[in-house]
This record gives sequence, C-alpha cells and structure tokens, in this order.
Amino acid sequence: MEGGVHPGTDTSAFKDCFSLAWKNPYVLRLAFSAGIGGLLFGYDTGVISGALLYIRDDFKSVDRKTVLQESIVSMAVAGAIIGAAVGGWLNDHYGRRSAILIADFLFFIGAVIMASAPGPALLIIGRIFVGLGVGMASMTAPLYISEASPAKIRGALVSTNGFLITGGQFLSYLINLAFTKAPGTWRWMLGVAGIPALLQFVLMLLLPESPRWLYRKGRQEEAKAILRKIYPADAVEREIQDLKESVETEMEERGSGEKISILKLLKTKTVRRGLIAGVGLQVFQQFVGINTVMYYSPTIVQLAGYASNRTALLLSLVTAGLNALGSIVSIYFIDRTGRKKLLVFSLMGVIVSLGLLSAVFHETSTHSPLVSQIETSNFAKLTCPDYRATNNAGAWDCVKCLKASSPDCGFCASTADKLLPGACLISNDTTKDLCHGEGRWYTRGCPSKFGWLALIGLALYIIFFSPGMGTVPWIVNSEIYPLRYRGVCGGIAATANWISNLIVAQSFLSLTVAIGTSWTFLIFGVISVLGLFFVLICVPETKGLPIEEVEKMLEMRSMHFRFWEKRASFPQEKEQGA
Repeated sequence: MEGGVHPGTDTSAFKDCFSLAWKNPYVLRLAFSAGIGGLLFGYDTGVISGALLYIRDDFKSVDRKTVLQESIVSMAVAGAIIGAAVGGWLNDHYGRRSAILIADFLFFIGAVIMASAPGPALLIIGRIFVGLGVGMASMTAPLYISEASPAKIRGALVSTNGFLITGGQFLSYLINLAFTKAPGTWRWMLGVAGIPALLQFVLMLLLPESPRWLYRKGRQEEAKAILRKIYPADAVEREIQDLKESVETEMEERGSGEKISILKLLKTKTVRRGLIAGVGLQVFQQFVGINTVMYYSPTIVQLAGYASNRTALLLSLVTAGLNALGSIVSIYFIDRTGRKKLLVFSLMGVIVSLGLLSAVFHETSTHSPLVSQIETSNFAKLTCPDYRATNNAGAWDCVKCLKASSPDCGFCASTADKLLPGACLISNDTTKDLCHGEGRWYTRGCPSKFGWLALIGLALYIIFFSPGMGTVPWIVNSEIYPLRYRGVCGGIAATANWISNLIVAQSFLSLTVAIGTSWTFLIFGVISVLGLFFVLICVPETKGLPIEEVEKMLEMRSMHFRFWEKRASFPQEKEQGA
C-alpha cells in the first residue's frame, strides 16, 4: 500500500513532519516549493482587500460604483475559474510541475500589469492574468504535494499548502500596512506579488515531476528514482509495487488511451461519489462566506463603524493572523482527529459566529446616530441635497444619510462624541478635509458602540473556519479520486470552488446595499447549516488511508443519510486500529 499502514498513524503527524525534516528534508523541500502556489493564492486574496480602499481614492469612478469595485475583486476569480479548468487538463497531459511553472508565469505578468495600470480597465485585465495563475496553482499545488508525500504525513504536508495560503493573506496585510504612506500605495501592494511567483518558478525548475504522474505516463524508472528519495529503504519497494499494481489495474479496466468525459466520470461509482464529496465541499467552503471576509475585510470593519483606512487595515490584520494560526492548528490535528471531525467542528463554530455577526450588524443599523440640523448647518454649502429636500429631517439617521445617492453623501460625526447626532454632507475630498480627517468621516458604515462585537464575531468566524473548512476541502480533493481521474476531477472541484467564489465576491457588496449587512451574514449562516448536514451525510473519512485504498472505500460506501447512527468501520480502518 502507498506508504504502508502505520501503527502510529493516530499519533500527531505534526511531530512526524519535524522528524521527517531531520531525516529526509527532500520531502519538505518538495512540499514547501510547491506550496508557494498557496502563498500566491493567499496573497492575492488578501492584498486586494486593502488595495481596494486606495484604488477607490485614486479612481473616483471606482468609488462611486459598487459594481466596479466588485469587478476589480472578482475578475481575478473569473480568471481562476478558467485557470482551474485548464489546469486539470494541463496536469493530466503535461504534468503537475509544468502546470505550476505556467501558473507562475501568468501570475508574474498579471502583477506587472496591475502595478502599472493607468485606469480601472487595465487593472481588471491584470487581475484576470493573476486569476489564471491562481486558479492553476490552487488545484495543482496540493495535488503535487499529495503525490510526493508518504501516506502517514500526507494530510499534514498538504496542510502546509493551506498554511501558506493563510500565511500569504497575513503577509499581504503586512505589506498593505507598510505601503499606506508610500507614493503609489496600491500599485506597490499589487506589484510585490510578482516576487514569490518568480521565486517559485526558479525553485520548480530544480525539482522533479510528480512520481505518480511519471509512472502513469510509462516513465517508470524516473518515478522509481524519485520515490527512492521520498521513502525510506524498507518501504520504497513496497510503494513501487503498489503503484505498479494500481496503474496496471487502470490500464486493464479503462484502457490507457480512452478519452475521459464528464458522462464517463458520473457513470463510474467511485468517481461519482468522490466528486459529490469533493465538489460539494469546495462549493460550501465559498458559500459560507469566507472570501467576503478575506476580500472585503477592511470594508466590513468600516461597516462596523471604524472610518479610517489605516485602522481598518490594522484591525483586519488580526483576522489574517488568526487565519494563519488556524492553519497551523489544522496541520496538528488533521491526521490525529481526522478530516470529517474537523469539518463538523469548524461548521458548528462558523454557524454561531455568523449568527453573532448578523445580530451585531442588525443592532448597528437600527441604533445609528441621528442627523442633526444644527451640526449640518455648520456646512451649509455642503449639505446633502436629499437631506435638504426632505420634509422629515428629524427621521434621518446616519444609515439613511449613507443611502442618499443624488449625489452620494457621507456622515460627519460629532466632535464631542461619535455616537451623538452629526451632519449629513455631500461626499467629496473637500468635505472629508473639513470634517477633520478620516476619523470622523463615514461613507461605508456608521459610528456604533457595537463595533467591537463585530470584530469579535469576525475573529471567531476565522478561528473556527480556518482549521476545518479552510484546509480540509483541499486535502480531501487531493486524495479522494482514483489516480487516472485525479487531475481532471481536481480541476472540476477547483473550478466549482472558483465559480462559487465568483458568485460570492461579485454579489457581497451589492447584497449589503440591497438587503443590509445583517441579512447578508444571516444568509451565509443558513448555508452553513446546510453545509453541516452535507458533511455528515456525504463526506467520508479518509484519515490515514493510502490513496489506492480510498478508491476501495468509495466503492463500498454509500451516502450516510442516517448520520446519527454509527457506521460500521471500513476494513482498512480496522486494520489500522489493530
């Protein structure tokens, strides 16, 4: 069996990784070099959230149009959908390593275009290029790591990809903060992304192709040479034999030259069951709202009542740090408690956190400061036209002021106390300066005494999401498909992830405007409940199973609709417990 069945599989693979680093650093070199693709993925996710604040300041058309802001964010996601789809084909035909090299090239080109963009149009084109690279890397990096890892620590090593994703997000917030006072702000933020892409390109040129892909393509001697570097001498021959039997069985049953089609995938029981679990997890990962937090975290902080761009970025850094910390927790627990338990625990916490966020934003919107005629009269020529024309000025509060749109208006908080009645004024740079800087000038959210609770809600959301729903869907998708279909199925799952990501990224700001932030988070909470039932019913436990044994487990397994009843153990699991 691949990697063998280790009696110590239930002990922490986290410790085994450190042991491996001492005994065989080659495996970690493969894992971390490929994992830079995760760093690129994470950096792009995080950097745009801060850069968007300053892009709005530079391009007034972006500031005025919510749809344009969503497009700048989501066009990278649209590119990632194409990149993930093409990445599956590239992986199967040209190998995992080649796909990563192409992804790095596209990401570097995109970073250069974004940094030099003279307007929103070219900025969006750069975002598409970056998205193509991110989409390919998102499904190739965990696949490469999985196929170059011993079974005992496979989950922990694939989790390093998840850690580097969240590490990239944290790094992006640090870089955002570093460039807030620099000329060009957002151009530096976006342009720096080309550096890790260039680094990975060089490193991957020095590394081999996936041994399993090589064996599948008939290049057995190359594959054996790599496997001998990965496995200890007493295990490598057994691994080679198991891999040989797996490939030969596929050749006999499928025919090596037979074309793979979607219909064929769905007709194959093991693949169909794997796709239901893998694609479903990727869809729910996005629809529980994670990338609204990562793409729009500073904006959400501003909606909670913190007006300053720099303050919003600084507070968002906390969520990014917690996200990275959660990935480390995942590395520790993934091969100890199992994939499914982590998912269930994660979703239960996410549901509670989203409920808290929904409640906080409801209170924020219903208890915002009133608009004072006296305060507003101090800025007579800059009074919001809609407020000046109303017959019921006493009913206006900050929330109503920010909804005015002819032209856009903002709220200038009272100098005595931000929670006291303030002024409703036209939104422009002159008004912002007169309102004594960012600290009192609100255009996104309103001053609130509940803002700190929103930050706690965001922190709890990340703490629960990151160790489970943040990393486990990628791990499950790297190990649940038969070898012959792994590239194309991984591409399908990653594409589903990015399509879901696109829907969320392109609709979040519009939803907050149309139905309010509270209802938007409540919708994500309801979807999280559905995701919990999906995991309980449809997702199998693959903890510690060699990749070839996962296929046998799927063949014997059906959907577990009576999830409250304990399922009889798969024979392989019994062997591990013996």
